[in-house]
Amino acid sequence: MSSEHPELDDLQAAYKSAVDNWIAAIRHEEAVAVAADHSLAQLDQWEKAHFDEENARTIAKAAKANYEAGLRAEFFGF
Repeated sequence: MSSEHPELDDLQAAYKSAVDNWIAAIRHEEAVAVAADHSLAQLDQWEKAHFDEENARTIAKAAKANYEAGLRAEFFGF
């Protein structure tokens, strides 16, 4: 990170954190999906993991959009 653009550093860090959380949610969903227990409770856990992954993805996409907007504002003035 550069100290020349601290606001962009913050946006980039927020994006990286959001992507890291999304990756963790994907891995959790995968772990739940491949569990050997073929039960209704397991299905419910998998469904919840899926919704958590979708939420994490939405947050990561928003953080990406914020970072891109910051880059555009800084370097292109819009």
